Amino acid sequence: MSRYILIESRDPFDSRDCDWLFDTALGLVDSGAKVTVFMVQNGVLAARKNSEYSDRLTKLATAKVEVLADSFSLQERAISGQKLVSDVQESDMDHLVDLIMEEGSKPIWH
Repeated sequence: MSRYILIESRDPFDSRDCDWLFDTALGLVDSGAKVTVFMVQNGVLAARKNSEYSDRLTKLATAKVEVLADSFSLQERAISGQKLVSDVQESDMDHLVDLIMEEGSKPIWH
């Protein structure tokens, strides 16, 4: 089984092509791949409860996409765990490196 790590670093409210990443994640899962969306830098802004993207992130999680947000990026943007979409898990760069280093992983940075 293929493993894709889609890394979103762009602010989805500033860069409308972030929708591409979410759509790609769903398409990859539908094709049988294991998919993780890892949000870093301004990409974590989508992970706030009641944001325009909260429903999309819930849809990803429901489709069995692992949805992670970098804890440092969250902290830098004053987004606490209570303010996160419930389907988004806090993670860190060490975990991202571990995911990327797994044999057969295909990271895509956006």
